[in-house]
Amino acid sequence: MRRLPVYLVLDTSGSMTGEPIESLKNGVQVLISTLRQDPYALETAYLSVITFSTSAQQLVPLTELSTFQMPDLQAAGTTSLGEALNLLAQRVEVEVARTTAEQKGDWKPLVFIMTDGEPTDDWQRGLNEYRKRKFGMVIACAAGRAANTNVLKQVTDTVVQLDTADSSTIKAFFKWVSASISTGSQKVESGGQEVTGLNELPPPPPEVNVVV
Repeated sequence: MRRLPVYLVLDTSGSMTGEPIESLKNGVQVLISTLRQDPYALETAYLSVITFSTSAQQLVPLTELSTFQMPDLQAAGTTSLGEALNLLAQRVEVEVARTTAEQKGDWKPLVFIMTDGEPTDDWQRGLNEYRKRKFGMVIACAAGRAANTNVLKQVTDTVVQLDTADSSTIKAFFKWVSASISTGSQKVESGGQEVTGLNELPPPPPEVNVVV
């Protein structure tokens, strides 16, 4: 079976303390419960959670939806986006099966990155490692006005921005993420094709602004 790997790369720095981190927890829980009701996603989508603050860590390795356990998300420290991109590249190299002459590998990973601030590390170094790997759609979300969309634009062409990092806005973002994963799962399951552009995903809700 060809899996659809989905990586959530989440900022858990100190600026996320309070309502933003609680909203993030709720958003991931909504995402999981929604996807578990989708037979296409249950069949194909595998989920991983990478967080970054003073350092980056993979809290959940690539895991099928039915056995996914919600990680404990805590906000503290600085914003090591570059380290997160480097770790993402390493884990994709290890966890995502490549296509060989004998068999089809996994589908290209979908990646959702969320941050509310400026990177505080050598993010260009991580970006260079990230660019050595192949991904499907990568969507970067600037949660609030303090996030640097110019940096995120160098990670991916698809950048969205939330006006605030409050609970209702982050919840709306994760509902859209879950709908996007469902669409991606359905395309690979029924049509054997990957999602390649924002125009193939459900339209973002009013809280999610596309950065052009």
